Amino acid sequence: MSTIIRQLEETTAFLRSRYPHTPAAGIVLGSGLGNFTTQIQPELEIPYSEIPHFPVSTVEGHRGRLIFGTVAGKRVVAMAGRFHFYEGYSAEEVVYPIRVMKSLGVDQLLLSNAAGGVNPAFSVGDLMVITDHISFSVINPLLGRNEPLLGPRFPDMSEPYSKDLVNRLKSIAAEEGIKLQQGVYYGVTGPTFETRAEYLLIHRLGGDAVGMSTVQEVIAAIHMGMKVAAVSVITDLGIREEDNVITHEEVLQAAAEAEPRLTTLFTKLIQKM
Repeated sequence: MSTIIRQLEETTAFLRSRYPHTPAAGIVLGSGLGNFTTQIQPELEIPYSEIPHFPVSTVEGHRGRLIFGTVAGKRVVAMAGRFHFYEGYSAEEVVYPIRVMKSLGVDQLLLSNAAGGVNPAFSVGDLMVITDHISFSVINPLLGRNEPLLGPRFPDMSEPYSKDLVNRLKSIAAEEGIKLQQGVYYGVTGPTFETRAEYLLIHRLGGDAVGMSTVQEVIAAIHMGMKVAAVSVITDLGIREEDNVITHEEVLQAAAEAEPRLTTLFTKLIQKM
C-alpha cells in the first residue's frame, strides 16, 4: 500500500468514527470568506491540528477547522481555511484535504477565493464564476508516481469547472439580482502580489483574475472524478491607472464585504443539489 493511500485511509477512518454521514458537497473557503460557516448548521467541528496527517493553516483570515453540518437541509463538509503552496507545503499537502473529501464520499466541490482582477471591466467587490483556469505557473499536484486508486495518469482537463454547476450559479445570480462576472482564473504561487507588468502579461495570456490558490485543488479533484464549481471575489485590481499599493488587509476587507452575495450563491446551489 502506498503512503498516500495509507494516510487517506487513516484520516478517513478517524473522521468517519466522529461523523458517519456522507456529505453531499465539500466546500473550501478562501481568505476573508470564512463567515459562510455561519450558514452551516454545525454537527461537528474539528481543528485541523486534531486530524491525522492534516496540515495546519497559517494565513490570517483562515480559521483552520473542518466543519460537518447542514446547509439548506443538505449535509456538507467545509474547510474554514485552506492550505497554500506559498506557506511551504508541498503541492501534495495542499490537495490532501480534497482527497480526504473524496474518500468521505463527496462528489461535488465548491471553492471560493480572493483574487486580483486583471480584466479591465471588473471592479473591486465583483464576484466571478470561474469557467476555466491557467495552471502553468503552479506546481502540478499530480507530479511523480501516479496512484491508480486516486485517478488516471493523464486526467482530462477540458472541463475543470462543471458547466452544469457554472450554469446553475449563473441562473441563481440572475434570480437573486446578483452581478456575476465570469472568466479565467490564472494560478500563481505567491506570496507576493504581482507586478504591474505581470498583471498585464497575465491579462494578455487570457486571465481575467489571478490568485494563489484553487488551481491545485481543482486538478486533484478532477483527477478523482469530482464535479467542481468555483467563485472568485475580486478584492483588488491589477490593471489600474492610479499608483496604489495592494495589502492583505484590504483583500480581507473586500472579501468580507462581498461575502453575503457569495453566501447566497453557494447556499442556493447546495439547496438545488
